[in-house]
Order: sequence, then structure tokens, then C-alpha cells
Amino acid sequence: MVEIVTVDVAELGRVVAVHNAVRPQDPDTVEDLVDWKRQAEDMVWLVAVAGGADVGAGIGIVGWHSRPQTAFVQAWTLPAARGRGVGVTLYTALMRWSAEHECVAVETVVAEDDEASIAWAERHGFREVGRNSRLVLDLDLIEAPAVEPPTGIEIVTWAERPGIERDLYDVYVEAEPDVPGEEHNELPAFETWLANDMQGLSDRPEAVFVALAGDEVVGYAKLALPHEWTGNAFHDLTGVKRTWRRQGIAGALKRKQIAWAKKQGYRRLVTRNEERNEPIRRLNTLHGYRVEPGSIGLRRAITDIG
Repeated sequence: MVEIVTVDVAELGRVVAVHNAVRPQDPDTVEDLVDWKRQAEDMVWLVAVAGGADVGAGIGIVGWHSRPQTAFVQAWTLPAARGRGVGVTLYTALMRWSAEHECVAVETVVAEDDEASIAWAERHGFREVGRNSRLVLDLDLIEAPAVEPPTGIEIVTWAERPGIERDLYDVYVEAEPDVPGEEHNELPAFETWLANDMQGLSDRPEAVFVALAGDEVVGYAKLALPHEWTGNAFHDLTGVKRTWRRQGIAGALKRKQIAWAKKQGYRRLVTRNEERNEPIRRLNTLHGYRVEPGSIGLRRAITDIG
């Protein structure tokens, strides 16, 4: 029999241990999950127990980069415990929690090379809503590129221009809805965006690169830096105001990120691109990023959960 236990911060290491055993290529930390909960409206952490041992874990999040009335959920089952109903029991608990938060659907992601998990999700009513490629740049294999911004454009960091937060938000408000797959998400208010998207555990003002045309902020590109040194830095949003696009600004911001990360000693830059987002995919390929197996976004309605 599988028992589902809700854990708090003191026992959150149990969730992390299961996740990292199943997904060692994408490790989480307790600090990461605590920060996610800070940014969300609410979050739940679950552990599946059978025979006195942890055999699975799951998380549910509402109110964080999601469609209205939609929760983001994930569950992981240790390999030795698969085929015993652990995943079904976890997802049932997560859907019940989501319904209690007035959600009508849940979304999740699975690795696109994990055929068993994809088949399981399809059998249980999930349907594909998007794909994200994983792209990686090995900084050990390249020289730092020249930034070469377009004429009239200066690239600085947010740390060098404190007080431009509202201008950065204006770029975000234009850019975020234009990202395929993000168009249905609710845009947060300025104060929420600033606290959650720009001042999280992995955020640093010196890793936010800003394109200026005179005094006008016309674009920015942000890196997320794990608080524990891994040698990896992760691309967050790259956005340019609509009237300033197709002038080479995004490319200059990308090269600035690459040069900065290499100088700081990072070994890899990692990003995820929605497959329909052709401009940014083309930009990353142009700068030497290689494609690795990514993830599939899945969605199902909350029905028949008892």
C-alpha cells in the first residue's frame, strides 16, 4: 500500500532525494524548492511511502508562471518501485490539491527521451501542449566573443544602472506574451515580478544585461546562477521591445552573456527553447549551442479524482 505524506521544510530533503535519484541531470536543492514556494501563491511537497521507505515524491504549484486555473505538478517514482501504482497515487493527490485551489487542469513536463513516462502520461489522460529543446554551450571549447552591439546601443548590467526596474518591467510586459507557450499566462504586477522574477535565490543584478538606446531600456537578457556552484549558468528571459527587434540587439545581449559567463569561470550555459520560438532557437544555434534531449509539456483536465 502506498501512503502519501505532505512534508514541510524540515523534511523537504526527502523530496529532493527522490527527485535527484530520478533526474540526476537536473538536480534540485531544498533551497530551490523553498524559493519556488516563496514566489508562488501556494506549493505542496509530497512523499510516497511504501513498506516504510520513500518510493516517490511530487510537487504542486499554483500562481507561478501558469495559465489561469491551472496548477503545475510533477511526480517522480524510484525505478525499483515503478509499476506499483505510485505515480497514479501521487498524481491523484496532486490533482485533488489542485482542485482545492480552484484549478480545472494540471500541467506537467516529462523528458522527451523518456518513452516510458510519455506513454504513462498518455494513458492517464495527459495531452501534449508544447515542447522545449535543451540547448547547451560548452564554454571550455570557445573563445569569448566580441559583443559588438548595433550602432547607438550600449550594453550594461542592471548592477551598473540601479533604479531601472520599471523600465526592465516594460520590456518584460512586451516580450513575455510573445514567447510561444507563454501567451496564456497571466502577467504579474510589477512588485510581484520584481520579487519573484528578478530577486529570487538564483538572481544577481550583475547577471542581468541591459540594452540601452540613450536613456531608453530597449531590451535585457538575464542569467540565473545556482546558489551552489555547479559550473552551469542558465538563460532566463531574453526580451527586446517590439519596435527595436531585428536590429541585432538580442545577439549582442547573448554575446555579452557568453563573454561574462566565461570570464566568471562558468563552464556551460544552458537554456530551454520552445520549439515554436524560431528566432531564439536560430540565435542560439548561430552562437554554437548544441541541442540535447528536452522536455514535453503535458496537460489534462482535473476529473474523476474522488
